[in-house]
Amino acid sequence: MAGIDCIDAHTGPNWALYQGDCVDVVRQLPSDCVDVAVFSPPFAGLYTYSDSERDMGNCVDDAEFMRHYAFLAAELHRVLRPGRLALVHCKDLVNYKGRDGMAGLRDFPGELIRAHTAAGFAYHSRVTVWKCPVTEMQRTKSHGLLYKQLRKDSTFSRQGLAEYVLGFRKWAAPGSEGDVVPVTHTKSDFDLKRWQKWASPVWMDIQQTNTLNAKIATESRDEKHMCPLQLDLIERCVELWSNPGEVLLSPFAGVGSEGVVALQTGRRFVGVELKGSYFSRAARYLAGATARQGGLFS
Repeated sequence: MAGIDCIDAHTGPNWALYQGDCVDVVRQLPSDCVDVAVFSPPFAGLYTYSDSERDMGNCVDDAEFMRHYAFLAAELHRVLRPGRLALVHCKDLVNYKGRDGMAGLRDFPGELIRAHTAAGFAYHSRVTVWKCPVTEMQRTKSHGLLYKQLRKDSTFSRQGLAEYVLGFRKWAAPGSEGDVVPVTHTKSDFDLKRWQKWASPVWMDIQQTNTLNAKIATESRDEKHMCPLQLDLIERCVELWSNPGEVLLSPFAGVGSEGVVALQTGRRFVGVELKGSYFSRAARYLAGATARQGGLFS
């Protein structure tokens, strides 16, 4: 789209990528212009992607993050078409005794649910995405997952952390329900066996290493971690909750994972990314993705 005030922008025939604060950019999009939103927000202060004060990950605590995020939730509700969904990837967050005074978990998904319902969304669905506890143990060395801790005192033992996709629906205003465009499927493109698998509250078969680029997180000392969303998880959300040719929004586009899947599945894409190196790489990935639809917002 033309006329967006941002740091930089790249566009293609069916995608647009903007560098800037996601709240500022999404605020400039037309109302009711997006068919589905799919994204993984910063997990409060767990990961720091840049030293910019506009980076939501640069927060003092969860409360400060949620105050910033509330502005985005309100804009997401405005730009989504009535009857459509925002799909948010998240997980519980961990407290540590040395840092927080008491070990335990924080209900980050619950905070996101409260933020979206306060913005006018209805809490629509939750998918649990299975994660391997052995991989988590090897990566984090969490005492709660160690076998020696189980043998020493299992009251400290815990299960591995699953991830979630939370769905939030923007309901049509009373009297305008007839304007809602449904997402439809046929028996040939979405058979009963596939639906029975995807209707499960737990998706056991998401491939954890199926990411666009797992080696980008080497740029600078302000980088703590890079957690690209799995491509098959994105594809499942896109195919289940949008029609071909429709517009997908990711306000935290990262290296462009949601956009590449959108283009490869015949959708269109609008993304926002603040970090310059991620923005540049996302633009290259999007330019090289196979696209099968017409112009943006056409």
